[in-house]
Amino acid sequence: MNPRAALLLLLFAATPSVRYFHYYRLILHTPQQAQQTCVTLDPATFIHAGSDLASLRLYNGRIETPYVINKAAPLQATPQNISLLNLGLRNGRTSFDAAMPEGSYSDLDLAVNATNFIATVRVTGNQTQSGPTTSLGSYNIFDFTQQKLGRSTILHLPLSDFRYLHFTIDGPIHPDQITELSTERITAAAPQYINVSVTASVLQQGRDSVITFEVPPNIPVDRIVVAPGQRPSNFSRDVTVTVEPILRSSGDGSTPQSVNAYGNLLRLHTISNGHKIDEERLAIDAPVYAPAFAADGTTWTITVHNHDDAPIDIRSVALQMIVRNLCFDATPGAVYFLYYGDPALSPPRYDYAALFTPDKNAAHASLGPSLLNPQYEPRPDTRPFTEKHPVLLWIALLIAISLLGMIAFRSAKRLR
Repeated sequence: MNPRAALLLLLFAATPSVRYFHYYRLILHTPQQAQQTCVTLDPATFIHAGSDLASLRLYNGRIETPYVINKAAPLQATPQNISLLNLGLRNGRTSFDAAMPEGSYSDLDLAVNATNFIATVRVTGNQTQSGPTTSLGSYNIFDFTQQKLGRSTILHLPLSDFRYLHFTIDGPIHPDQITELSTERITAAAPQYINVSVTASVLQQGRDSVITFEVPPNIPVDRIVVAPGQRPSNFSRDVTVTVEPILRSSGDGSTPQSVNAYGNLLRLHTISNGHKIDEERLAIDAPVYAPAFAADGTTWTITVHNHDDAPIDIRSVALQMIVRNLCFDATPGAVYFLYYGDPALSPPRYDYAALFTPDKNAAHASLGPSLLNPQYEPRPDTRPFTEKHPVLLWIALLIAISLLGMIAFRSAKRLR
């Protein structure tokens, strides 16, 4: 049996027990009545809880309590193309309709095959193709390529569920320049974030501004947020995000590879041709990345490409994670402890998680400090004898080979 197979067998057979956890935390402020209760997991919990919080267990005394990790995030969806209906000119303005997908939506991406323009898009909605409509606002779209101030064709609609939308464009946009409409994100709830790490240290390397973080293992990072100063007042800068493992070589001899993501920082507050533009994009999605990728954590390098412009006065940069709440049904008067730090465990599977329905009136508890488990003891080594003492196996093989060699030599000598 090779070491990897033995480890997999150990993981499969491992069952949780309080004495095998390195760490624990008391859950504070639990309700005095039976009620769904949620507690926010801070970044420190992830470090020792294993990949995907595999070793996290909740106990009421010695009784394991089922829980669910509820990620306080919007439902992400791949961009969904929407058919353009009745695209053409009406009263000298480009207009079209769109049949929207079921469910809620917010930001819409209008693909425009044009440069160096500014236009206003008026949007109305209704549940049927005819009948009274509801105004959803007017939105400025622009392309300032010539001024090197970027482009934005995103329509930031309020959270809506109209089945049909109607668009009218005031500006130099012709129907044949409208190529596509898609939902950028279908939103279920407003996302919530907490800081993983924040720094004000910015290094100038040539024309680039470089910010570096070291993130401990297992901590997820979902976005990067930049807080600029007042200068320059308007900017559009490309950004490269590189994530590299601190541990260059994994246990099986393979070399983990770095991952990259790209984005753009934009701040534009101006009036152009009578149109007021207020557009800011100061957050960048983190690359899709498994926290367990590196056993010793990762190095994050954020590079802001200033090109020939003066560097942005960056006041701070924050790595943030989406809030993850541990939710469970609390028993009146019970005291709950969160245990973690047993690498032999795999993620739990509870019926509670499969049947979970969030309660908008759920109680909110908090976590006490992380403490060493006074009952901790290492798991017994259940590997076969040959796995525990591989050197003895090699010695036995060498002795056997030597004996066979001696026998063969004597047999050959006797035959001669």
